[in-house]
Amino acid sequence: MFGTTPRNTEVEGKQDVEGTEGVEGGVGLTALMVAAARAIETHRHDSLAQDVYAEHFVLATPASADWPVRVQQVPDGEANPLWGRFARYFGLRTRVLDDFLLLSVHTGNARQVVLFGAGLDSRAFRLDWPPGCVIFEIDREGVLAFKHKVLDGLSATPKATRVPIPIDLRADWVGALADAGFDTAAPSVWLAEGLMFYLPAAAETYLIDTVDRLSTEGSALAFEVKVEKDLLEYRDSPLYTSTAQQIGIDLLSLFDREPRPDSVGDLARKGWSTSVRTPFDFTRRHGRGPLPERNDALEGNRWVFANKPRP
Repeated sequence: MFGTTPRNTEVEGKQDVEGTEGVEGGVGLTALMVAAARAIETHRHDSLAQDVYAEHFVLATPASADWPVRVQQVPDGEANPLWGRFARYFGLRTRVLDDFLLLSVHTGNARQVVLFGAGLDSRAFRLDWPPGCVIFEIDREGVLAFKHKVLDGLSATPKATRVPIPIDLRADWVGALADAGFDTAAPSVWLAEGLMFYLPAAAETYLIDTVDRLSTEGSALAFEVKVEKDLLEYRDSPLYTSTAQQIGIDLLSLFDREPRPDSVGDLARKGWSTSVRTPFDFTRRHGRGPLPERNDALEGNRWVFANKPRP
């Protein structure tokens, strides 16, 4: 999926896992799940993040049209493992990564933002970007087509220059990014939100190496990883079981279960400064969000923030 050629046999098997080209199957369906979580977060009285577009994605396709977009639509409300705790996790993640992106472009010279696996992310439309920002959104053609249909129906207007790049990451996304106007001589901000879980180890390493190669000093990167040695230890976690039972998404069947590479160490060896945090760190910072519990599928989640310092 992330090799240097359009058909990388190391990751060929992921094609079947991903299901349909759009959002109605496989990994694409998880984009709708996150959109539903963002919609629920938007309507909470103590909302961490606002995404007025999220519920429109959820309601626009039969695959998710009967999912809740407000916690009040869930019979057991916040006690529901999926639409309560897990949705709050996605709301917190949205807030933290929103803050990271805005801090990176407002305090530095970076005006290029690259969103890997952009999915139904609407940051180009809802965040206040400084003048001159360009948001590159990389994802499969079917996902972006669905996204465009919904946003066009809402007459949504981006708050920065938005450049969708409809390409599967198994193909030459580097060339497509260059063709779209990405400038390797200018600082950039990169985001891989909820992506690394699905990648083979070699694909993650390729992505990290390529981001480093394409980034000049002053660039920044954020991504999410899991550090568990055995994901199946959490197969009975309420987050996983409720997601499978309520909306038919078996996350453990989608996650790649190879041993993970040391991407943080790789970045440090390449001269990047790194910070690794748990989601619970930000729960405590913001005063709301998930806290640790027994048999917790979030226990191994880490959010990584990296900067390529100037000389």
